[in-house]
Amino acid sequence: MRLRAVIFDLDNTLYDYDAAHETAFRTLCGYAETILGLSQADFRAVYDGVMNEQIARTGGEYAAIHNRMIRFQMILERLGKPILYAPEMSDLYWTVFLAACTPVAGVRETLETLRASYRVGVGTNMTADYQFRKLQKLGLLSVIDFMVSSEEVGAEKPERRLFEACAAKAGCTPEECVFVGDSVAHDVRGAENAGMRAVLLSSNPAPEGVTRIASVAELPGLLRAMGGGAG
Repeated sequence: MRLRAVIFDLDNTLYDYDAAHETAFRTLCGYAETILGLSQADFRAVYDGVMNEQIARTGGEYAAIHNRMIRFQMILERLGKPILYAPEMSDLYWTVFLAACTPVAGVRETLETLRASYRVGVGTNMTADYQFRKLQKLGLLSVIDFMVSSEEVGAEKPERRLFEACAAKAGCTPEECVFVGDSVAHDVRGAENAGMRAVLLSSNPAPEGVTRIASVAELPGLLRAMGGGAG
């Protein structure tokens, strides 16, 4: 079946999430040491504990588990500190994070090329607000036709509902869509289980049977070979 839509994961696919998070988190550790009197190791420990508690409270993986304001609120409550610090912590984290966001090499040019033949979308876990802010900072909003967030559909990848919503917004069947992401479990298997074709974007070797590219610049040629082009 002819391909008509290309849908991208966002974090660690269109930019380096891990690097941006680590930069922002180091700044947050400095804040915690100065304002809360916690060492970096102690702050990281309480942060990890609260993140697990966030997941446990929701009873599953939903967009709320990514909400940093809730996480900082819970940290302060656990430490017996005033929750008035939560907005400061959230603003600090996201200001530094967004400043550290840079698109992967060639991504805008690739998306512009793809839009001549395909509907181009983003399918992402996390809350919509900051996913939009990331795309804005990356300079990619103008070359994306639609977005589906896990907050919008109430389901996180690899659940089928998020991928089905992507296909619906693209105006295609799942079989007419390709999903591109960095995670085998969440992006590749989730897309395949929803009836889409999938491409792993990774510098590491792919599991057997998984189509892999090392850079987004390889994607237009791969899609043509897969039978792409909306015509």
